[in-house]
Amino acid sequence: MVKRLTDLCSKGGFMLSKWVSNSRTVLMSIPEERRAKEIKNLDLDTDELPVERVLGLQWSIETDEFKFRTSVQDRPQTRRGILSVVSSLYDPLGILAPFSMPAKLLLQELCRQNLKWDEVIPHSLCRKWLDWLEDLQLISSFKVDRCIKPSCIRKPDKAQLHHFSDASQDGYGTVSYLKLEKNNISHVAFILGKARVAPMKQTIPRLELTAAVLAVRVNKLLQKELKIQLEKPVFWTDSTTVLKYISSETRRFHTFVANRISVIREATDVNQWRYVSSKENPADNASRGMRAEEFIKCRRWINGPEFLHRSEEEWPKLDVDHHAIPADDPEVKRDLAV
Repeated sequence: MVKRLTDLCSKGGFMLSKWVSNSRTVLMSIPEERRAKEIKNLDLDTDELPVERVLGLQWSIETDEFKFRTSVQDRPQTRRGILSVVSSLYDPLGILAPFSMPAKLLLQELCRQNLKWDEVIPHSLCRKWLDWLEDLQLISSFKVDRCIKPSCIRKPDKAQLHHFSDASQDGYGTVSYLKLEKNNISHVAFILGKARVAPMKQTIPRLELTAAVLAVRVNKLLQKELKIQLEKPVFWTDSTTVLKYISSETRRFHTFVANRISVIREATDVNQWRYVSSKENPADNASRGMRAEEFIKCRRWINGPEFLHRSEEEWPKLDVDHHAIPADDPEVKRDLAV
């Protein structure tokens, strides 16, 4: 690939340089003057490869892992200052979504209290902010594998996306994994995570449904971006209410719920939706948020739930009776008798 790209660009008069790779064999094949500045003077037989910036992320070339830069400039304890610090934590894949959630909730609380942009935050919230800043330093030790396909599964027999969604009073979120299988060997890789604060006046069933819609939209994005042959995706939720709403063929719902069910039904089949308990649902981490120490120790968010690493026969099962939706459900339209 290096040779082909170099030859192709040279035809247009361009010389590709500043090459970086986690493969020492590849680096040795590249003339020294065309390697990245940090690698030019290294002894590729003995020296450790450095950390490089890639698309805003810290890439440890030696271990082929992504890391996060957590050194932030001192900012005033105001809405403007807090937003500046939270936004400086660059995380386009949502790898740190559960950790970022408490800071987003703090910003929402400041909005709820109608604090001005440069008004110093109350003492009660100041303690929460200082705790989060202290936790931020711990995130520098967190690492995640860059490669989603291990060497033993370069050409998988089966590849399938799994999307988990959840909601709480604080927020809602989704997390997606790619499961690869080959010769009875399976591997689950984190792909994308999202966490959003909940609107101030919303019911849990509506939030759970909103999280499910978010999972559907993430699936559309990933189906478009991943350049591999994929099986039909699987969607997981711990809300039996959402499963009943999606599978119902007889009930008529109010506009909010009806619109979201329409989005889900247009993009997915009912049999693609499955139940997972809250205890096994990794999206629960995104909807509630986590402290840094707990987030680093709990690998479920990155590795996926344990059952996902096993065969489909061992996945959680729950039959949902859509006829069980009561007529007095607040989201169900009442039939008017003339």
